[in-house]
Amino acid sequence: MSNEAPPPIEPTSGAAPGPTPPDGTGAQGGAAPALSADEASLAELGYKQELKRGMSGFGNFAVSFSIISILAGCITSYSIALGSGGPAAITIGWPLVGIFVLCVALAMAEVCSKYPTAGGLYFWAGRLAKRNKRHWAWYVGWFNFLGEVAVTAAIDYGAATTMMAFAALTFGVVPTALNTFILFLVIITLHGLLNTFGVNLVNLLSGVSAWWHIVGVLVIVAALWIMPTKHQSFSWTMTAWHNETGFTFMPFVFLMGLLMAQYTYTGYDASAHVAEETKNASTAAPKGIVMSVLISIIGGWILLYSITAAIQDGSEAGLTALNATATGLPPAQVFLDALNNPTMAKFLLFIVCGAQFFCGMASVTANSRMSYAFSRDDAIPGSKYWKKVNPRTGTPTNSIWLCIVLSSILTVPALFNETAYLAVTSVAVIGLYIAYVAPVLLRRLKGKGFKAGPWNLGRWSAVIGWVAVVWVILICILFVLPPTLPITISTFNYSPIAVLGVLVISVVLWYARGKKHFMQHLDKEQLAIDEKKLLDEIDD
Repeated sequence: MSNEAPPPIEPTSGAAPGPTPPDGTGAQGGAAPALSADEASLAELGYKQELKRGMSGFGNFAVSFSIISILAGCITSYSIALGSGGPAAITIGWPLVGIFVLCVALAMAEVCSKYPTAGGLYFWAGRLAKRNKRHWAWYVGWFNFLGEVAVTAAIDYGAATTMMAFAALTFGVVPTALNTFILFLVIITLHGLLNTFGVNLVNLLSGVSAWWHIVGVLVIVAALWIMPTKHQSFSWTMTAWHNETGFTFMPFVFLMGLLMAQYTYTGYDASAHVAEETKNASTAAPKGIVMSVLISIIGGWILLYSITAAIQDGSEAGLTALNATATGLPPAQVFLDALNNPTMAKFLLFIVCGAQFFCGMASVTANSRMSYAFSRDDAIPGSKYWKKVNPRTGTPTNSIWLCIVLSSILTVPALFNETAYLAVTSVAVIGLYIAYVAPVLLRRLKGKGFKAGPWNLGRWSAVIGWVAVVWVILICILFVLPPTLPITISTFNYSPIAVLGVLVISVVLWYARGKKHFMQHLDKEQLAIDEKKLLDEIDD
């Protein structure tokens, strides 16, 4: 990694002068108080410091790492690759996808270093676009916002589903659509409360979450290698093939199996959304983005290889039966079969439940900060409520509960039809990656007009950036293709419809309010510069 671009020069006093109020006085009528380097940097981008800046660099990393959540994503999405390529798609697909996702993360991190704001992707897109800046910011923002709402819904409903499976194994509880939904509401409400208490608690719990994931993976891996009496060979674990898709063209089957990894590698933009609460954000936030992906690649592969090698029946019939397990989670069935110890299997599933809980909490954190920033720029109806910051906790309390309510509404279809619920939340990953790639593409098109921040890719920037763009185009195509044959109502891929729905919503809202209000503020209390200059490169 190169750090060729020098960091912003700080005054010898350790603080940068801040913008002076119109009357030329500070809050007490005297000289305006000096700002920290982070606050001054934010002011140059156009915003005053409103959120409490109490998050460490490790806490910033932990938020993104928790949302990627290898213990949640790898476990709940395992069946996708198991049925579409089998062990080969699992053990080869994870690091393969990881390399390309790392390119996306690196390209995003470079832009984040230049623009460390809570708005993240949409603000970057607006700054980098040569023309129609507000349009770019608006549409990227809506894909990001609704994608994060859907991700939060999917994570917490997935956590409820896994916890119900745990309750069924441990206490004999019979999971139903109603009790799963009620548990989902309890979980997401707890996440709202934990986020409301302040950034210090979020920072603490994010750190706990990161260590929970790391230690949890080590415990599961150790159990899967020590306790079973039988393991599959290295060659079988890396190359065995299994196909339940109905397609016969093997390369296509393998590509669809890659979606297991791609579904898991999401949410690392969270480091950008908590940048205004992070100390030394211009370097800590980009590092958080990159390290969360890098550690997930390594830890996720160790976990997946260990689970796959512990499969007891490696025959075609055995793999088919594993994918149709009554637990609903093939890895949970592997725990039961391989360990031959129901108590230990339940304990390992408990670790997964805890990871999913932490994952959902971090998702609410990122979602609420993004919606706060988007509301600060008057994008969301009712913005004047959602952009308010609680003066006691320094958190966007109203925005937190907006996200809780929207995610809960989005999950209501799960009460009646699982397919309908999956159709609604299918926008989560593809919507986010559309938002991820837009500023990366615009940064490449801007060329030498982009002045890198203190954390940058140096001479590797162009190569990594274009690889990231091509990869996201490829996976967006894979996201909208049918995953299995025959195509029925329950197997149909609803992602294109969901993406079209987001596009329609954003277009309607643009003409209804965005064209007049978005980044055209009447209330300038949260701004450090004139709103007309928000998307202009002032330092150029």
